[in-house]
Amino acid sequence: MNKLALATLILAAACSKKSQENKDPGSTPPPKDPGSAQQPAPGSAQGSGSGGGSEAAVDPKLIEEAKKFVADTDGELRRVLVAGARAEWANQTDLTDEHEKAAAAATAAVNDTIAKLIKQARKYEPILGKLDPSTKRQLEALLYIVTVATPVAPSPDDPKQSAELATLAAEMTSAYGKGKVCTPPDAKDPKQCKDLDGVSKVLQKTRKPDEALAAWKGWHDKVGGAERDLFAKYVPLANAGAKAIGFPNVAVMWQSGYDMPAEAFAAETDRLWNQMKPLYDQLHCYTRRKLNTLYGDAVVAKQGPIPAHLLGNMWAQSWGYLYPELEPYKGEARIDVTPVLEKSYDEKKMVELGEAFYTSLGFEKLPKTFWERSMFSKPPGKEVVCHASAWDVEYNDDLRIKMCVQKTTEDLRTIHHELGHHYYFHAYYKLPVVLQAGANDGFHEAIGDTIALSMTPEYLKTKGLVATVTQNEKATINQQMRTALDKIAFLPFAVLMDRWRWDVFAGTVAPDKYNEHWWALRKKYQGVGEPVARAATDFDPGAKYHIASNTPYMRYFLAAVLQFQFHRALCKKAGHTGPLHACSIYDNTDAGKALWSMLQLGASKPWQEALFELTGQKEMDASAVLDYFAPLKTWLEGENKNQACGF
Repeated sequence: MNKLALATLILAAACSKKSQENKDPGSTPPPKDPGSAQQPAPGSAQGSGSGGGSEAAVDPKLIEEAKKFVADTDGELRRVLVAGARAEWANQTDLTDEHEKAAAAATAAVNDTIAKLIKQARKYEPILGKLDPSTKRQLEALLYIVTVATPVAPSPDDPKQSAELATLAAEMTSAYGKGKVCTPPDAKDPKQCKDLDGVSKVLQKTRKPDEALAAWKGWHDKVGGAERDLFAKYVPLANAGAKAIGFPNVAVMWQSGYDMPAEAFAAETDRLWNQMKPLYDQLHCYTRRKLNTLYGDAVVAKQGPIPAHLLGNMWAQSWGYLYPELEPYKGEARIDVTPVLEKSYDEKKMVELGEAFYTSLGFEKLPKTFWERSMFSKPPGKEVVCHASAWDVEYNDDLRIKMCVQKTTEDLRTIHHELGHHYYFHAYYKLPVVLQAGANDGFHEAIGDTIALSMTPEYLKTKGLVATVTQNEKATINQQMRTALDKIAFLPFAVLMDRWRWDVFAGTVAPDKYNEHWWALRKKYQGVGEPVARAATDFDPGAKYHIASNTPYMRYFLAAVLQFQFHRALCKKAGHTGPLHACSIYDNTDAGKALWSMLQLGASKPWQEALFELTGQKEMDASAVLDYFAPLKTWLEGENKNQACGF
């Protein structure tokens, strides 16, 4: 998660968040391609390819002016970002009307300042190729990257629209955080109401379709309904802000932050998805057949999409809670550290366990202030945003985690994920503030997930979380199934989230078609369908935090690819020679040094260069995903033989 954090700092971290969002996690910005021949004109879809400008002589005074602008920008940007992060931290750790108003005001200041600075920076766009590397890179980051990585909604030129945009952003985030499902709907007794964690537990545990449907529908109707009108008002205002800084709409603005033309980035996500789709299709086919056997044709048909409420997760984005029903070899090497955590750990000790992994790589301990300022559990008597997120509030190594830690295997992995953001922050916090970001936002999400891949059964045994480890083919398939139900099941959801928003912001989907288009993409990419008929007045996308917080989601898809690419490279650095899924880099300082070298770059280099620094590759490559899950894919193909797969 990126620490350029204003009203939406909370990703989570996304992150992959497995505590509140059951799989997401947090984020940061990308760099530019210095090899590009020319800089795009304002409003073009060329994205963050840096330009050389014309060959005509450039006034030296303009070059000096650009250097001074960058230096002045660092101080001004730092001031508003810190103020925004302070206000947002106060709001999310104590949701009150007063804090919400303060967060809205701080967000407006950030939006206004960034919009102003980007407009001013356009003056130096034609001479980017004539500037020294540091000045050039900071201008590129400001022009193309900060709006995606922060993320931020630049202010429209109209002051009234600007104020309304900031207010809507704060209202959407707060409405989500305050969301409750009450039975009956008008219940006054708090004991009759469940927050997201409460209704999520119903979906995780129940195998009664009616109970699952009530929980699913309750959250989507209540929270999605609260977000719908706010979001419909938000879209044109956000687009006005994008146009004010030279982009045709928010979709192009988001696509332009990846060191390649906007249209090329969209094609790149398609390429990566198509690399992994055959593996997902096999997992979907197997899962649908098992659920059909469990529930019967009337609930889950043998063909077509799977009803969204039956996959153990509010958004059907991870299926890990179905593992008992989907376990390939019953009872073989089943690993669940939750009982040990419940008996022997508190929230802080769980975070200390995560920290110990990073220090085993040679990284420093987290600063004392981290333990003093973080929120590890929900404070009594307060409403908070429990969605796990990582922060550097002051942009000076002021690291904090905000999370309502549960003593579960899932949350232990989320902690390892979130700490990946913290150590990224720690590695680059001395860079100019606009470069305090990941090489691209997918990098930021991938670091902690890369570490989590090393939480092998052998690692868990060394930490005393499991007593014994079984090593055989059946154990391998079971372990891979458990991992795939989170990581592979997640892939199409991660793609379609921004596919939907790209279409909405581009104006190809009107508000009365928002929900219809959402479910069309859910069926196309995920093979997941609405459990009951939904109307145009419903707003099921709004049941997802990242819609309410205006957090771009493609970062999580990129992270799903990059984490395996990083893992493969780090395992080579560590001298691992066996199967990729069996590798753990725990306690290996050679791997730690290689990772730290990349983290320190922040956004100071294009992501292609940062990727090459660690992996020796300059292209994102999903082949490492296929390498990791090769045993499971072969097993699934055997299980699905003669089945009518597809959706």
